[in-house]
Amino acid sequence: MKLKSLTIAIALAATSASAFAAEKTEGFYIGVFGDYYDASWKNLNMHTGLEVNESLGWGAEAGYRFSDYWSARLEYANMDFNALDRVASNRNDVDGERYGIDALYHFGGGPFYGLFGVKEMKVATDNTFLNAGVGYQHFITDGLFFNAETSVYQGLDRGYTDVGAKIGINYLFGQSSVAEEPVQPAPEPVIVEVAPVDSDNDNIPDADDKCPNTPMTDAVDGTGCTLYEDKEVTVSLLVTFPNNTSAVSTQYLNDINKVAEFLKEYPDTTVLLEGHTSSVGKASYNKWLSKKRADAVAKKLVADGVAEDRITTVGLGEERLKNEANTKAAHEENRRVEAHIKTIKNVKVLR
Repeated sequence: MKLKSLTIAIALAATSASAFAAEKTEGFYIGVFGDYYDASWKNLNMHTGLEVNESLGWGAEAGYRFSDYWSARLEYANMDFNALDRVASNRNDVDGERYGIDALYHFGGGPFYGLFGVKEMKVATDNTFLNAGVGYQHFITDGLFFNAETSVYQGLDRGYTDVGAKIGINYLFGQSSVAEEPVQPAPEPVIVEVAPVDSDNDNIPDADDKCPNTPMTDAVDGTGCTLYEDKEVTVSLLVTFPNNTSAVSTQYLNDINKVAEFLKEYPDTTVLLEGHTSSVGKASYNKWLSKKRADAVAKKLVADGVAEDRITTVGLGEERLKNEANTKAAHEENRRVEAHIKTIKNVKVLR
């Protein structure tokens, strides 16, 4: 958790900092830092049962900036480890020290840098580590700067892999060079473009619009005219009859009228009225009765204004039973006249 907080601090510093007010090209520097080290060491030489964990400490460093890109430093850290003695079953603090040297490469001569080095740890026993990491430094004044970094440590003696982080304050004694302000090029002339006129807001300029004043609800083609598409439209009719009758019940007059209106709206359509009966009675009689039922519905359509030559009737008797069960409900379902009409309608495509 502590290491995570230090890492967040490094990220915040990087995003909030501005460019150098003055860059140090070379010179000697010294500094102090706060240190966090996350170790997980077990079974140390001559210390069986001792486990060494994280450390909080402080340290000092001295280095030299050779150029915009390279610097080197010596480091000393005083460390205070949390340790568990499994043999004695107690937890104590264990003092430690870290000595080492690092080489730093400053990316593009800027505030971010990578580092690599070698360290000697003296904690209960001696261990040698190689380390590599990344960091960030920001100049507060011409010589004063802070830095924050994190590193991975790889043990050479025992094979431990640890991580650490530190935040420090440093002062650089050296030559400074103020960055020259770049010469700003003359501003480009601003060209003001006049938007083409589109009176009906269909995204087709008036100069190219072959259909001005298109309704806002209509989708348009490249010339600004309304787009159309073919759409299938249908209407169906189902009229049922009591046993042994062809009289049309008044409850179906509205349904028949809807079919009549559909036929009037689409004058190229025709209708086939199919008459049916139940399986009760003789087949020849049922054939005649079913045709009579279809003719009765046809008369209602003619009365509603549909021309006779657009209506065809057929009696199918009991040939196409809708329900083949031998029950009262099945017989009622089978005594019927059906019609299904469909056509293709050219309709507008909406935006």
